[in-house]
Amino acid sequence: MSTLADPRDNRSPRELRDARDDEVARLRVPPHSVEAEQSVLGGLLLDNLAWDRAADLLGASDFYRYEHRLIYGAVAALVQASKPADVITVFEKLQGLGQDGDAGGLAYLNALAQSVPSAANLRRYAEIVRERAILRKLIAASDEIATSAFNPQGRAVAQVLDEAEGRILRIGEEGSRQRSGFQGIDGLVTQLIDRINELHDHGAEDVTGVRTGYYDLDRLTAGLQRGDLLVLAARPSMGKTAFALNIAEHVAVKEELPVLLFSMEMGASQLALRMVGSIGRINQQHLRTGRLDADEWGRLAEAADRLGKAPIFIDETAALTVAELRARARRMARQCGGLGLVCIDYLQLMSGSSG
Repeated sequence: MSTLADPRDNRSPRELRDARDDEVARLRVPPHSVEAEQSVLGGLLLDNLAWDRAADLLGASDFYRYEHRLIYGAVAALVQASKPADVITVFEKLQGLGQDGDAGGLAYLNALAQSVPSAANLRRYAEIVRERAILRKLIAASDEIATSAFNPQGRAVAQVLDEAEGRILRIGEEGSRQRSGFQGIDGLVTQLIDRINELHDHGAEDVTGVRTGYYDLDRLTAGLQRGDLLVLAARPSMGKTAFALNIAEHVAVKEELPVLLFSMEMGASQLALRMVGSIGRINQQHLRTGRLDADEWGRLAEAADRLGKAPIFIDETAALTVAELRARARRMARQCGGLGLVCIDYLQLMSGSSG
């Protein structure tokens, strides 16, 4: 769609184009709040005890203005050294670092301290600064993702996608700092009582979680509870993988819940063979050689049909990082509408980071 020029505008086409570019540039200024940043710094200069209300939310890099990063860094250094952080001491700290000029000098520090009547609302100001910082990181990550998509540099699409999900996931984890913190025991006790009442109404059933198929284990643990982290530990060749597969198989086939298997040692086809043998009660050696009797062929057909309908998903990618694994699990959770079990075989083969 073309735009008609105003006949009363006497500017040249180039001047009009430059004006439009300037307007677009103003619209593309990264999200920030100078006022909130100034209020945080002014509140800290007035009351160092307010530091504890901001320190768990903010780092120097969360500030948009460079001078504010320097000032916050100086305040942090003084407070953490158990020294007072007021206009004079912060100025001296910046002066000692050769940063007083870049930070605006003594006059700007005075203006910050005088611009805030008290530090009463400092926590909310810090939240605003943090929210704007997260938005800027999201924009930067989006730019990096777009660059990777335009120029993948020989990487597979799946790798580019995993890296993109990892970037967004890390920003989400940083953003969760605002939602985390101490919880009052009164609220937790209320939730506990509600849960106990719910279990009581459930009846005399011993198993309140997801059944594993091992009856004695289910009776002792009440089943696999939501959010549980379970580690199977034993010496080599003691059956850890077989035990985990049996549980995964039961959760998917019997309980009909989606199961993810991250296998960094054994291939997906090997896992499928072991599960078919387990369900059909067929000798593994017979499956590997194809020497099945008539009865085993029948059990094989039935086991393959049952396993083929089960919501089991296997990822055999080697050396996954925690971020990659979490991203893939969340992707499958969205596709399946939730997960019943995530199984990792095994933890020592995971990588610590993507770098």
